[in-house]
Amino acid sequence: MHRRDAESVRLTEAVVDYALERIAMEPPPLDQPLTPVELAERVGATITASGLGGEAALAIFAEHLAPACISVDHPRHLSFVPGAPTESSILFDLVVGASNIYAGSWLESAGAVYAENQALRWLADLAGLPASAGGVFVSGGTAGNLSALIAARWAWRHRADGAMDQTRGLMVASAGAHSSVAQAARAMDADVVMVPADDRGRIRRAALDETLEGLSEIDRQRLFAIVATCGTTNAGVIDDLGAVADAAERFGVWMHVDGAYGGAGLAAPSVRDAYAGIERCDSLIIDPHKWLFAPYDSCGLIYRDPFMARAAHTQHAEYLDVLHSDDPGLELWNASDYAHHLSRRARGLPFWFSLATHGTDAYRDAVETTLDTARAAARLIEAAPHLELVMEPELSVVLLRRIGWDTERYQSWSDSLLRAQTAFVVPTTWAAQTVARLCIVNPLTTPEDIAVIIDSMDDAGGH
Repeated sequence: MHRRDAESVRLTEAVVDYALERIAMEPPPLDQPLTPVELAERVGATITASGLGGEAALAIFAEHLAPACISVDHPRHLSFVPGAPTESSILFDLVVGASNIYAGSWLESAGAVYAENQALRWLADLAGLPASAGGVFVSGGTAGNLSALIAARWAWRHRADGAMDQTRGLMVASAGAHSSVAQAARAMDADVVMVPADDRGRIRRAALDETLEGLSEIDRQRLFAIVATCGTTNAGVIDDLGAVADAAERFGVWMHVDGAYGGAGLAAPSVRDAYAGIERCDSLIIDPHKWLFAPYDSCGLIYRDPFMARAAHTQHAEYLDVLHSDDPGLELWNASDYAHHLSRRARGLPFWFSLATHGTDAYRDAVETTLDTARAAARLIEAAPHLELVMEPELSVVLLRRIGWDTERYQSWSDSLLRAQTAFVVPTTWAAQTVARLCIVNPLTTPEDIAVIIDSMDDAGGH
């Protein structure tokens, strides 16, 4: 399977040609899913005793499987949190795959981890964290939140010198927090107390203080972390990070910030003031595969005190002893020590390569472009008589209401847009009502794209 014969050369050329053609598409096809039955009819069995051959397998992927995957980098893919990787990051992802780097230890991947850490340093600097801060790239926000909160619980129990080792921990988070926070609590067998969110879905000081003061003495002893969000997934709003920092300091607990989507806004001067207080956090996550133009999958997990995280996460086994030095002057950064993983690919390298290629000013400008488009979208919605703007966007998520539509009408509109390959926009819920949601993270998305979507919601326009 590894011989460089004529067949393997042809396959290499075919794969590279396909990749280059996909990168060159402006825009790529939006595409849409197929049912399992439809895929079975078109593709059939692909895993066989004798194999299909690489070129045949590639043809099946190109002709049938890829078109059944919605292109998250299409400029009118505005659902969930899409992504828009740079050409350079995609190309370097090919290099990462070809290099097959085991990126868990400094011994085996010093160069890769060194580069990843420079990309993490830029993120930490955006947040105002100290020079000693550091961390690792993990697969996504769910893994990042879980790893950070495991470290938070370890720190709480460590300070208690064993007194809390058998006690079920407690976290406080906003009602607008990402679902992965509750998932982390289930995985850790911890409890979560939710702070009522304001009318924009944010933690505010009064509600946070009231929630914390309302905890029983036992629950205060169980409290190990307060989780804030900068850029909620549904509405793109930022919690009062200063209030969270004050509360975490007052109660002596860990402050974690989930910036998986919205943390990228730290790069934009126009909204940077909204993040005041983030510099006081103990841990932070930002997903470059969301709003920082990297391919899946990549989440930057950063700790104020990475050595605390290392104490929480380092795995110990005889065969791993060689990775750890007893020399305190030799600081070897084993990436596996900073999250709940051991094996890992160098998933931060495509982001690093793109940053190194284009420079941070280009990233600042690209994020500002998406923010400008979101503001322009808000003005277009306000000007449309058939629509209502739910709230002024704080970052790049825009919520809008179609006057007179029920849930079924929103869904049929969304389905028709995708069938026509016009756009991918799915409805969401806000204040117990169905609304439409636009998440703009692609610098190639224009106000003209938004206008097309707005027009499609006008029944008089024939849609």
